[in-house]
Formats: sequence, C-alpha cells, structure tokens
Amino acid sequence: MAQQLKSSVTDAGAFVHLAALQKIADENGGNRASPGPGYDASVDYVAATLRASGYDVSTPTYEAPGRRGREGATVRNVVTQTRTGDPDHVVVIGAHLDSVNDGPGIVDNGSGVATLLEIANRLGPSAPLRNAVRFTFFGSEENGSEGSKAYVRGLSADDRDKIMLYLNVDMVASPNGGYFAQGGVGDDESATGPPGSATVAAVLAGQLAKTGVRPEIIKFVGDDESAFIDAAIPSGGAENGDHKEKSTAQAQDWGGAADERYDPCYHQACDRLDNVNRVVLSHYLSALAGTVAHFATTDAPMLR
Repeated sequence: MAQQLKSSVTDAGAFVHLAALQKIADENGGNRASPGPGYDASVDYVAATLRASGYDVSTPTYEAPGRRGREGATVRNVVTQTRTGDPDHVVVIGAHLDSVNDGPGIVDNGSGVATLLEIANRLGPSAPLRNAVRFTFFGSEENGSEGSKAYVRGLSADDRDKIMLYLNVDMVASPNGGYFAQGGVGDDESATGPPGSATVAAVLAGQLAKTGVRPEIIKFVGDDESAFIDAAIPSGGAENGDHKEKSTAQAQDWGGAADERYDPCYHQACDRLDNVNRVVLSHYLSALAGTVAHFATTDAPMLR
C-alpha cells in the first residue's frame, strides 16, 4: 500500500491546488491571511475538494484575538478523517492554511496544503488501513499557531490519547530548498518532541532517502506541532528551509545555490506560483505519502 500511494501522488496533482490558492489570493487583496476573505475562501476550497473526494469534512471554529488594529474574529480549521482504520489509533497529518498579510503564501504554506490534499485524494476515505488517518488544516499559524492550539485544546483527554502521532508539513517547495525532517533532536522536549518523535522523524527521513536525497534531521522551532508536543503526542515535521541560507555542504548534497536563502520570497509578495520548486515538492510528496502509509498500516501502532 505504501508503494502504491507513493507512486500515485504527483507534483502535477498538487500544482492544481497551488494554482487554486494563487487565484484565491489574487481575488482577495493578494493574500490568504487569517482572519480574512482570502483565508475564508481557502477554507471553502479545501473543504469542497475533500468532499468531492468522498470525505466527511468538519470546519471547527476558534476565536482569534484582534491584531494590527483588526477586531477579533471567529476562524475555521478544516478536519477530515478516513472512515477506515482503527479510530482508536489515529495518524494525524497537518498543515497551516493561512498566509501572511504581505503575500499569497504559495510555498508558505500552500505547498503543505497542496501536499495534504494530493495525498488525501489519492488515498481516499475508505482505503484498506489498520489505523485511521486524519488530515488537518489550521488557521492563524502566522499569528502564534492559534488554530492548532485551539484544535488541541478542544480535544478530550480520550481523543488526545487516540492520536498515535502528529506530522506537520510546513514549506516543502522552496526554490533553493533543502530536505529536513524534524523530531528527536535538541536540548529539551520543545525541540525534540516527546518520546516517539525520533521514530516519526526517522521514518520520514528514510522515505526522503528513498527518493534519492540525503535528509538532515533537525529540531523543532515552534510551529503547529507545538500544541501536539505540549499534549505529549509524538510528533514529526517536514520542512525545506525558509529565510536562512543554504550551506556549501548542503548545496553539494542537494543542488541549488550555497550562501543563498532557501526561499528568497519567504513572507513576501513574490511567494507565488513561479516560486515553487517542483522537484523539491515531488520528493516531499513521495516521502510524506510513504510516511503516512507506513504508520497507517503498521501493526505496532502506539509510539508512547
């Protein structure tokens, strides 16, 4: 099943969703920031896309505080889960759906959103799974990860215990991108994740290696995974670098330009469709599909 899912996902399929998110931003002041009309349209697009693939979709709300002179607002996340697989053992994969105010956010984080949608569509809601798979799309990551924090707060203790792991996907198509897996390294639990996180990172790194690249495992830096880590849920992360610069050794391993930013359009208006590196996106699509399939079919479900 893992091989079947990996071979079915394509960057062309993901690019359809990236183009839709770009169009939404263009029609809504050039961004998809939450709260805001571009974000609302993004929620509607993701929900409609998942429903068209046969999923049952919910859009739980949370209250986002006012910022930058704006009033507070009610904002929606998007959540769906396969009908198959043990609902007492759930693999959760998530991406933030919002952009900054200054740009459309096609790499950050349209690339994560498009990756989840492509995997969800190819997997389908009734695949033969041992463990259930939940796809989550969060608002307000750019404002302190408010959407993911609200989501985890809203789970009962029993529902939290049913989550095997959380896998965060944030920026997987940067033009000068690298190949990073997060989990299991660092000086404290906020950086390493709770017990089991190293296993998640190792599986993702192994799947990236199968695409022909040599990944690095790095610490968490405080994105949507933080709420899951605080809830003692084993976590992993996929990201390819943002405003920091690629080293000479990384450029030799991965290609691209040394001493240049992974993404020169990070949090800027130029983070558009032509900012997307489809080679990087293709590697991550395959690796993340393989990682989801691995944990969805494992017979040793609990990592903690």
